[in-house]
Amino acid sequence: MIKTYRKTATIKAEKFDGSQTSLFGYEVMPDSLFDALTGEPAYYSILIDDVESEPDDFPDDNEVSFEIGDWIINEADEIKVMADEEFKQQYAELPVIPRPWADTIEECKDNHYKLSYIFTEWNLDYDEQELIARAWLDGYMVEAEK
Repeated sequence: MIKTYRKTATIKAEKFDGSQTSLFGYEVMPDSLFDALTGEPAYYSILIDDVESEPDDFPDDNEVSFEIGDWIINEADEIKVMADEEFKQQYAELPVIPRPWADTIEECKDNHYKLSYIFTEWNLDYDEQELIARAWLDGYMVEAEK
């Protein structure tokens, strides 16, 4: 029987807008194909390894090519490229929550409380409940201190 699964691992990703000079520590290089209207490079690349390239008969496995608007993904120490629409279908940004909520989630998990404990102890509106549930299940980023 075929089942449907979802990815649960977190990744690091950056949308390329043409202004970045490096991605994940690799130098961004314009490729030789230029856009006829703007004079800007149509494609860019990063060289993953500084090993000698293979003969021209073989594709260069060490080079990753992309264009403006693509997402550059670092997943399990592998650099991949994904178009914007495909990226949005497969990945969602981790929720950003205030430090007190992060501490509460960690305390509840450490004490083996269920998620419902937070909902019964605090009077949360629907949006707050959804944010806390996403953070509990998928992970979160802590809001920057002001």
